[in-house]
Amino acid sequence: MDAFVINGGNTLGGSIEINGSKNACLPLMAAALLGDQPITLHHVPRLADISNMLNLLERLGCSIDEHDSGDGRSITLYAEDESLSLAPYDIVRTMRASICVLGPMLAKRGEARVSMPGGCAIGDRPIDLHLRGLRALGAKITLDGGDVVARVPASGRLRGNTVFLGGAFGPTVLGTANVMSAATLAHGTTVIEAAACEPEVVDVARLLNSMGARIEGAGTPRITVHGVESLGGAEHRVIPDRIEAGTYVLAAAITGSRLRLTNYPADALIAAQDQFERMGVCVRAADGPDADPLRRTVDAWREAAVRPTTVSTQPHPGFPTDLQAQLMALACLADGNSVITERIYEQRFLHVAELSRMGASLFRQGSTVVVSGVEQLVGAPVMASDLRASASLVLAGLAAEGETVIRRVYHLDRGYEQMEQKLRTLGAKIERVDERDLAPVPG
Repeated sequence: MDAFVINGGNTLGGSIEINGSKNACLPLMAAALLGDQPITLHHVPRLADISNMLNLLERLGCSIDEHDSGDGRSITLYAEDESLSLAPYDIVRTMRASICVLGPMLAKRGEARVSMPGGCAIGDRPIDLHLRGLRALGAKITLDGGDVVARVPASGRLRGNTVFLGGAFGPTVLGTANVMSAATLAHGTTVIEAAACEPEVVDVARLLNSMGARIEGAGTPRITVHGVESLGGAEHRVIPDRIEAGTYVLAAAITGSRLRLTNYPADALIAAQDQFERMGVCVRAADGPDADPLRRTVDAWREAAVRPTTVSTQPHPGFPTDLQAQLMALACLADGNSVITERIYEQRFLHVAELSRMGASLFRQGSTVVVSGVEQLVGAPVMASDLRASASLVLAGLAAEGETVIRRVYHLDRGYEQMEQKLRTLGAKIERVDERDLAPVPG
């Protein structure tokens, strides 16, 4: 396995382009299972999760053509063999988002068998809302040998219905995409109540409508889907990754640097922008007033000392849970006490112990962490536990005095394309090494 070695304390500078959104790409790719013609996605990032999804779609009968275009990496997907309906455990176990093939495959092929998904160890994230939604559309669902088996009703087609997708911790993004995708080929009209409002859901709806679907209300808590007989092909540019964008804003802030970010999804980061400003972080447009609000060019920097904050993660348009760990890294250097509450995934605090090893002053009580700012973080050997925790440790390492070694950075590769290379172009002293070449961690 790989590790990062970071020598911190360096000021960064330069420009970086934000990649296409991982969380949008995965359900967008699964939408290929619905169409009778190829779909082409532009600005697709090179990530482990994307590679795993490509492997899965190939196993499900899709042909794949990858090529570089004037808009980054492009992928054309075409479901040529519709006789296959098994999403096997050896691929699905690598990422939770594999479940997003369930709805499209069920609706188009009449049957789907998907192993129970794996992914980051950040607490219980059941798929019951996905299954509830598909059952409401008439699917017959059973569990067999660790696989979810779903079949359309005897009529041979799903039926439109009113579906409620609210859960204990708010709406489900992948569940909304799954049910919305399945409903495009259902007979009649489907109304999804308590739908997720995230920009990634809007992006999936935009692609599906380009393929011939009739979806209204994406981006609001009520989505209406009028079923159609068939879907065709389309070309689609993936929205920028708002979590990657927020992470690099925080990289500028925690190192006291100024960075230019292009392809910046400002319109999808309003709640995060509010928190940035509260903490003394500036994000200012560097392009014209007519620029696409989802693809801005901005400059990011910190004006003075980091100010403390109080924040709770919430479903969109609230502060995103996927930026909680990175914001905590910055709060470790604030002049005062910050209070960070996690309301989406209660166990998403695996980074707390590792930040503490670097000199952070953190006190956790249930779903809340009180962060008492310190003057300086100190480099230390730490262990990455999940994707966003990994990013927070990288940020801390960039700011820390001395050397930080982050093990198990394969988590990071699931959501950030060549992060160490991008940071090096900005002036960071960061290297990827083989863990076997590192000295053992003292007992």
